[in-house]
Amino acid sequence: MTATGDKPRLLLVEDDSQLGPLLQEVLDEAYTVDLARDGQAGLHAGLTRDYALMVIDRGLPAIEGVDLVRRLRQRGVAAPVLILTARAAVADRVEGLDAGAQDYLVKPFEVDELLARLRALLRRTVDEATELDLGGRRLDVTGRRVVGGGQVVDLSGREAALLEVLARRPQQVFTRPQLLAAVFDPADDPGSVDTYVYYLRRKLGRDCVTTVHGVGYRLGTIS
Repeated sequence: MTATGDKPRLLLVEDDSQLGPLLQEVLDEAYTVDLARDGQAGLHAGLTRDYALMVIDRGLPAIEGVDLVRRLRQRGVAAPVLILTARAAVADRVEGLDAGAQDYLVKPFEVDELLARLRALLRRTVDEATELDLGGRRLDVTGRRVVGGGQVVDLSGREAALLEVLARRPQQVFTRPQLLAAVFDPADDPGSVDTYVYYLRRKLGRDCVTTVHGVGYRLGTIS
């Protein structure tokens, strides 16, 4: 979790000259808040600093809120996003969620509800553990990449899913049928597991996945 002191860092992108500072003051009780007043400033902040949470207004100047979320996701920013909006239509909510937001709150809203939703997003982030320790490096689950040691290694969806299963239970030995069921389609050939283990080893080194003969695979050493 990205935090300053004991407080998680939050990016608030809100152009309303009254609502923005008001929300910043309220949220500052629990978070270290950076306020951006348009979509371009929000994009710059989101790409140059790490945040535990983001609250983004939909009707922003420069870059519209949903487009801002989409651009952040395309650049690998995984922080949970709550969109604020005056639009209550289902289609608008769906568009925001499809762009990569985790929650959607319609104006006007009660501050207590906003705070409760942010607490829920923060709990969910911790539970889902979007970054997993790999020893010398870490797996960015959302960004589908392995980071550390001065390197960033991009993974395919299947490669990332396979490594995630192994990394969440690093001491467990998984059989091929277990990995096939967890990562692949039921109709896939069982040999798909071995193929993607080979792909991971090619990208991350031979020791990244350990073969336990007669049983299956477990997480190895990624330095």
